[in-house]
Amino acid sequence: MDDYFNAFEDRQPPEPLPYSPWREALWQFTATLSLVIGAWYITWRWMHSLNYDAMWFSVALALAETLAFIGLILFVYNLWKDQPIPDIPAPALIEDIVPNSPEAGRPIAVDILFATYNEDPELVRLGIIDSKAIRYPHPIDVRIHILDDGRRPEMRAVCDEEGVNYISRTTNEGFKAGNLRNAMEQTSGDLMVICDADTRPFPTILERTLGHFRDPKMAWVQTPQWFYDLPAGERLPVRLGRKFGPIGQRLGCGIEAVFGKVNLGEDPFVNDPQMFYDVIQRRRNWANASFCCGAGSIHRREAVMEAALRSFGASVEERVIASEEEITLSSKENRVAPELMEAMRTEAVVSEILTPYRFHVSEDIYTSIVLHSDRERGWKSVLHPTIESKMLSPQDLLTWTIQRYKYAGGSLDILINDNPLFRPGLTFAQRMMYGSTFWSYLGSIWNFIFLIAPILYLGTGLSPVSAYSTTFFLHIVPFLITLELAMMLGTWGVAGYASKSSYLAFFPVGLRAIGTVLRGKKISFPVTPKDRQSGQFLNLVRPQIGIVVLTLLSSVWAVVALSADMDTPHSLTGVVTNILWGLNNCLAMSGIIFAAMWQPGEIDGKENEDGL
Repeated sequence: MDDYFNAFEDRQPPEPLPYSPWREALWQFTATLSLVIGAWYITWRWMHSLNYDAMWFSVALALAETLAFIGLILFVYNLWKDQPIPDIPAPALIEDIVPNSPEAGRPIAVDILFATYNEDPELVRLGIIDSKAIRYPHPIDVRIHILDDGRRPEMRAVCDEEGVNYISRTTNEGFKAGNLRNAMEQTSGDLMVICDADTRPFPTILERTLGHFRDPKMAWVQTPQWFYDLPAGERLPVRLGRKFGPIGQRLGCGIEAVFGKVNLGEDPFVNDPQMFYDVIQRRRNWANASFCCGAGSIHRREAVMEAALRSFGASVEERVIASEEEITLSSKENRVAPELMEAMRTEAVVSEILTPYRFHVSEDIYTSIVLHSDRERGWKSVLHPTIESKMLSPQDLLTWTIQRYKYAGGSLDILINDNPLFRPGLTFAQRMMYGSTFWSYLGSIWNFIFLIAPILYLGTGLSPVSAYSTTFFLHIVPFLITLELAMMLGTWGVAGYASKSSYLAFFPVGLRAIGTVLRGKKISFPVTPKDRQSGQFLNLVRPQIGIVVLTLLSSVWAVVALSADMDTPHSLTGVVTNILWGLNNCLAMSGIIFAAMWQPGEIDGKENEDGL
């Protein structure tokens, strides 16, 4: 393990994107223009472009476009406004974060909690060592706790050797959420830093983030997650030079001169989370809607416990009311005797579980919704833009699939069973932000339609539009151009194509998660593996391979049918348009297909510029 980590130890995280009011104004202008043109296009699609000879196909595609446009509106709202990066001085004493504290004058107490189950104890040791190196400009009481749901003697031995607290329990009830609840019963810090087994905090994590807690309503601070072991890839001239010698290297240099730097094998699973944290989450700060993402977050204990107690009390009352209704219906009595009511209340208190973190596969976002909806206390959150820790990335497609399935299934379960859009207490802006998150996980439905639409046209000649005419292109091309320009400005500094392709290729996992939730089945809690799973995983990308094969076959058929003047309804503009559309889909699918075959090489841990 030491050799593996040594290859990445010198890597430094990127700085947060700088705030620019001029770029933000330009983004807002182009985004508004894009939405206006998009609304014009969608209206025209429904009113003037439906193909009445294939209404099932035409309506399905128009509906998919409409649903995607709704998602675009939510996304633009999410990205609408950024804020300058704050520089808040670190608090010195407890009264700086808890006004009128009866313990005024004492240092702030911080619990650093590492949740672990079956991960290598030596991996956790790295996080412990880094935590012990955390610095702070004032006296501070930092306590490190290892929450071992695996109950492993070797993990306890590591804790003893490093001089940190070891916490375990007899069951794994509630999984990570239950593990955190058990730890909260045995710790007492004012603030808690939540870490996964592979989280390695930077020395600056407290001195740069605790200033946010000067606001007594600040419930938690989320820091960006950064995967420091992402494969660096291999420059195209180097790859071609290894295979074909000097001629190949010169060819690679020529290609890069036209298209820019090309890295093969760089971040094959599109794990880099910068788009999510530095763009999406950061731009939710103005609406107080940045949600907790688990590892790398710092929580105010008071906020978490108070929300848990409120939820506990509400659940007890629900149990009592339900029991009272059952008794009055069966006994025909108008009221229940006070002694029986007290007994029912006692039983409800005993039966209900106090859960600071909800027992849910997405306990982090669930807890965020609960705290944000507490209008009485007005709890706040913030995405601190500077990276303050590093983690390991999923290194194989199986691990990637497990992680994405949990994210999607957990979010959709909340959407179906506890929809935040109708939860009392949330502001309109917060509802829109959470709605954007949950809506994005429904995107697999319309993305699937976008993937099969060119296949259907090329294979059968059935058109989803009345005609691929000049009028059609005059409506769709301005929308696509302004949309790309707006997204480029809105995500300035972060490459967006890989994320868009990954989102499109995500459709089988997304559809599976949607089906699981709609059938009322629970999303399982498997621990995301921290070690690379060996082998290739082409069985996991059969649907994506199917899209590529069907697109290529149908394209060949359409070209043959058109060139041979066969009796098919294909048109030249229709064939060209759908082939280009289909090839774009294939390019998006190719990323995840290659990821299924990707194997780590000797160069993955270091840059390989080779003087180019």
